[in-house]
Amino acid sequence: MKGHFTLKVTIHAKAETIYKAWLSTEGHSAITGSPAKVDGTVNGDFTAWDGYIWGMFLELEPNRRILQTWRTGEFPSEAEDSVVEILLNEERGKTKLTLNHSNIPEGQTDNYKIGWDDFYFKPMKAYFK
Repeated sequence: MKGHFTLKVTIHAKAETIYKAWLSTEGHSAITGSPAKVDGTVNGDFTAWDGYIWGMFLELEPNRRILQTWRTGEFPSEAEDSVVEILLNEERGKTKLTLNHSNIPEGQTDNYKIGWDDFYFKPMKAYFK
């Protein structure tokens, strides 16, 4: 059975700032503290965490929503890509980020749930203080 989860975090930055950082090589590398390469356009590819994560952007709604395929080197070769949806809701200069991650290979959901917090949300909170 494929796994899925939803995570929510509040970041002390405007939605536009987070959106632009997520979709650029320099910004993505800065907010995670790890090398990334990002073509932030629909059908554009990305790699993150020095090639451990890769995928493609499927839909983009400026400053509001990012929909992308997502996989890691730990996915079985026959596994379909998972899907990550990032929703940005700005209120008073802070942004509530909701991350929906679905179609995760069996047995890997808990690791990625922890990974999003440890390798994305914690560094982002520190970066956008």
